[in-house]
Amino acid sequence: MKLLRVGPVGTERPALLDDSGTLRDLSGLVPDIDGALLADEGELARIRTAAASGELPRLDGAGLRTGPPVARIGKIVCIGLNYHDHARETGAETPAEPILFMKAPDTVVGPDDTVLVPRDSVKTDWEVELAVVIGRTARYLETDAQALAAVAGYAVAHDVSERAFQIERGGQWDKGKNCETFNPLGPWLVTADEVPDPQNLGLRLWVNGERKQNGTTAEQIFPVAEVVRYVSRFMTLHPGDIINTGTPAGVAMGHPDPKPYLRAGDVVELEIDGLGRQRQVLKGA
Repeated sequence: MKLLRVGPVGTERPALLDDSGTLRDLSGLVPDIDGALLADEGELARIRTAAASGELPRLDGAGLRTGPPVARIGKIVCIGLNYHDHARETGAETPAEPILFMKAPDTVVGPDDTVLVPRDSVKTDWEVELAVVIGRTARYLETDAQALAAVAGYAVAHDVSERAFQIERGGQWDKGKNCETFNPLGPWLVTADEVPDPQNLGLRLWVNGERKQNGTTAEQIFPVAEVVRYVSRFMTLHPGDIINTGTPAGVAMGHPDPKPYLRAGDVVELEIDGLGRQRQVLKGA
């Protein structure tokens, strides 16, 4: 299933994109798409049955904003330097273990919402990423099978980063990762049954129409199952939590000087096979 949330900021309603590409209203069945729903197999089965029957009301998507596909996100765990080609382009050594950092849930916006370039920013960068959405409580997982069983679905994430804040200002990476609007998510949460192999997905990103990233999750140093299993040994993952699994080569930081960092007025578009497409116009904060 392709689950999404549509409507103005703060008043989004749950919806479903059916196999014919028709937008369907889920608000008569469930109050929202969040961790509680993703952990409830009975409710998910009820949505599947209703979708198959054709009984769900049709929604007119014209002019309708698409919000983040998951509400009330608990935490966002991010994996740094998780693609072989990205590590090479930045001159970094291949990590021996996954590099973890966090993004605050309030960085999340809709897939086509405005992204704000922070004040005093000179190195705002782009990163297309596969987001893993957790569907059941996971702690101390021991096998890849257990890890994948904890995944509710997948989505497109844009891990926007300010490299000067991240790398040159001391302390943790968090200063360059948690600026307002720095995690567009969606358009859809695609349930795990529709993504048989998360290590076989193409990721692409364009800036002002010029393709900058063209990668594949096959290049991940630590695959999805290993990442979920690894993270579960350091923190409990709850339904509705998200893991951003890293970005392939092609970020601005990896370009030769002068590096083409983002500025107000730039347009960024990104997509992942089967998971949909985002488009953001940047403006100054």
